[in-house]
Amino acid sequence: MPWYQLNDANDPKLDELSRKYNLHPLHLEDARSPDESVKVDTAPHYTFAVFKPVRLVPDPDNPGEQTPTFSAIDIFAGKDFLITISDPTCPTTVQALDRARRDGDDEHPGKLLSLILDTIVDLYFPAIDHFDDRIDDLEDKVFDNPSPEILQSIFAIKRELIDLRRVLVNTRDASLHLQRDPNTIIDADHQPYVRDTYDHIARLLDSVETQRDLLNNTLDIYLSSVANRTNEVMKVLTVLGTIALPALAISGIYGMNLKGLPFEDSPHGAAWVAAVTIVATVLFLYLLRRFKWL
Repeated sequence: MPWYQLNDANDPKLDELSRKYNLHPLHLEDARSPDESVKVDTAPHYTFAVFKPVRLVPDPDNPGEQTPTFSAIDIFAGKDFLITISDPTCPTTVQALDRARRDGDDEHPGKLLSLILDTIVDLYFPAIDHFDDRIDDLEDKVFDNPSPEILQSIFAIKRELIDLRRVLVNTRDASLHLQRDPNTIIDADHQPYVRDTYDHIARLLDSVETQRDLLNNTLDIYLSSVANRTNEVMKVLTVLGTIALPALAISGIYGMNLKGLPFEDSPHGAAWVAAVTIVATVLFLYLLRRFKWL
């Protein structure tokens, strides 16, 4: 069975193969679309599939961190041919195709398709582990030093998890289509492998939901920490303002130049007024502590 591997969907060779194997024009359009989502479609004599392998690349907005990115691999699997269109620079895709060549069978294109899908799904687990590490690190930082940068990281990870979940949901639906449609290239002998891959996708989706819950909890902790810090600041400012009340009251009275005030004509009037202010402040502090307001 011939296996044609193309690196670009716009390769003229794909048009030649389309005429040779009677590929549907809509499938060619999907293969050439850069934004096509994961899908599986069945034609009378072949199965068309679009998968999205994931890989970790350096995050341009956050030096030192990695972010998941998706490539596309398009597959036309017929009973007597196999066409794959993929990015040769994507290590995940290369690994999936190498495993299919190593463990597959040219006489069973359904096995090749199931191996490619299984490898792509298995390589989602390192991305999930990467998110686990980042969330654990965020939880530690939230407790130690909540800052606006942490809030930005939380929302960035939430967006990445949304993209990952969307791809996984579409991959789950594609896997389910391969199981339920009797006209796909996957025969009865290879259905158990596809079901096993489906179970792996379900586990991945459970992990993503758990991570989203952890992120929501981290966000709640961040907001609580910021609110507690604000309350502490307000408490300190309130205490300082309250302690200053006796001094403000006494200085305000003597500042109005009223006649008949105590110590008005005394040569040591300023010292007496200062002493009264200090005593009043100390007494006020004692009362605050007595009532456990401090």
